[in-house]
Amino acid sequence: MNVATHHFTAPDGVDLAWHELGEGRPVVLLHGLFSDADTNWIRFGHAAEIAGRGFRVIMPDLRAHGDSAKPHEPSAYPPDILASDGAALLAHLGLEDYDLGGYSLGARTSVRMVVRGATPRRLVVSGMGLQGLLNTGGRAGHFKRILLGLGTHERGSPEWLAEAFLKTTGGDPQALLPLLDSFVDTSEAELRAIAMPTLVLSGAEDRDNGSAEALARLLPDASYVEVPGNHMSAVTRPDLGRAIADFLAR
Repeated sequence: MNVATHHFTAPDGVDLAWHELGEGRPVVLLHGLFSDADTNWIRFGHAAEIAGRGFRVIMPDLRAHGDSAKPHEPSAYPPDILASDGAALLAHLGLEDYDLGGYSLGARTSVRMVVRGATPRRLVVSGMGLQGLLNTGGRAGHFKRILLGLGTHERGSPEWLAEAFLKTTGGDPQALLPLLDSFVDTSEAELRAIAMPTLVLSGAEDRDNGSAEALARLLPDASYVEVPGNHMSAVTRPDLGRAIADFLAR
């Protein structure tokens, strides 16, 4: 199977890319911060695993990431812009019966899309805990410190590792910084209103965004699955893609 890359123009004129693999029922998967669709979904075989179960895997590069445009102007990053971009992609592709999910920032964005009215049949929230949804400022502040201190972080520290990852994906700090100000908190009441079947998926050692188990307990129709690894390593192992494919293929 070959990955096809496409582009469309967001309502505010920004060029956005998405990648596709496979045929069948559409599932839209959103990647994490500093990452891109290739790094998160394609490189380690997750997209191929899911496509092999009969799915059309649609993987956008979020604004300021990957093959999508990386504007530097703060005006290009109003509140919830990534959720708005996700809704624009659904409209562009004419998707009405689909599944939706993401990893880390992609998971938070998927939740925001549902809160704002998206209606996937099933939802995948991976690499995300309850605190990372209720209080986005904590993680945003962490990543601001990373971007503002590039080249100064202690070797081996979480900040140093995040900077090293940013270099491997060719991230643009001047675009990512204003993006961090676009994050919007989700309330417990909004989470309790998410009614579709949801997979909450987390690395066994991942506490970066708080407790994924607590999130699963709060959601009305959620199952919790643990895979090996921490926030960075879980996405490099086949367990992640298999768990998502198993959930979607039920």
